[in-house]
Amino acid sequence: MKASTFADLSLLFVALIWGATFVLVQNAISFLEPQSFNAVRFAFAAILLGLWLLFFEKDQLKKLDQKLLLSGIMLGFWLFIGYAFQTLGLLYTTSSKAGFITGLSVVLVPLLLLGILKQRPSLNSIAGVSAATAGLYLLTMSDVSSLNIGDGFVLICAAGFALHIVFTGKYSSSFPTLLLTMVQIATVAALSAISAVLFEDWQKAFNPDVIFSANVMIALVVTSVLATALAFFIQTNFQKHTTATRVALIFAMEPVFAAITAYFWADERLTYSALVGCALIFAGMIFAELPSGRFESFIRKVFPKKEADSKA
Repeated sequence: MKASTFADLSLLFVALIWGATFVLVQNAISFLEPQSFNAVRFAFAAILLGLWLLFFEKDQLKKLDQKLLLSGIMLGFWLFIGYAFQTLGLLYTTSSKAGFITGLSVVLVPLLLLGILKQRPSLNSIAGVSAATAGLYLLTMSDVSSLNIGDGFVLICAAGFALHIVFTGKYSSSFPTLLLTMVQIATVAALSAISAVLFEDWQKAFNPDVIFSANVMIALVVTSVLATALAFFIQTNFQKHTTATRVALIFAMEPVFAAITAYFWADERLTYSALVGCALIFAGMIFAELPSGRFESFIRKVFPKKEADSKA
């Protein structure tokens, strides 16, 4: 199996983890406020990664320098922006609109790649992004009312997630994976803790009745180990073998997996338009996987160029 194919499958597994744990997180933040939950979740994940580093990958610590530290902090900052502004936006807008706008990171990634790294997306990537965006709309947009300030906050969230993908692609091949992952996860934990102290009743996080309740503990353990430590380690390790645009398209499968999980766990039913949306997102991911030359050849056959009229 090619390295790029294995990388894409690994990243698809990450999208599956995030989608499958969405219901768990929703249940947990009804007991513990979101920034407090993220602070504990990311701190626990950082401790797990740090212990693994000390016991099994101690040699990586020799490569800890200012450049790696700043790169990890930058990745952590954009990741924190994504989580923080998504939470803030949900105070003012609907979850359906927030889901769609967050998914617009699929569109923002190729635009940011062009603007920041001067990388032009291929034709199949453009087709994949278009299909996935339409699919996200059908899957999530049950409320099409006018935009509000919450939608603006969620758009900042989408930009944060998009920039995290872009810069992960830039830095992941330059530094040891485990060390870079630990720094960015610790950064999110620290920034989330500061936000919790400033804007939330953070003392709830130290209330045994809250922190040790079944819903919160299960969500913390599962999300810390699988959806944070393991997921971001996989992203940091495997994104070097694929493109940022393909990563964004793969991660667009997260709401699809969330919808499937909600169907089985919470007995939520998908509308026909949502099912079509899921299919379009999946098609968009497949478009991005097709070899560029083969896809462009197919497009030329379907839409042949008209030959210029010969001069008399």
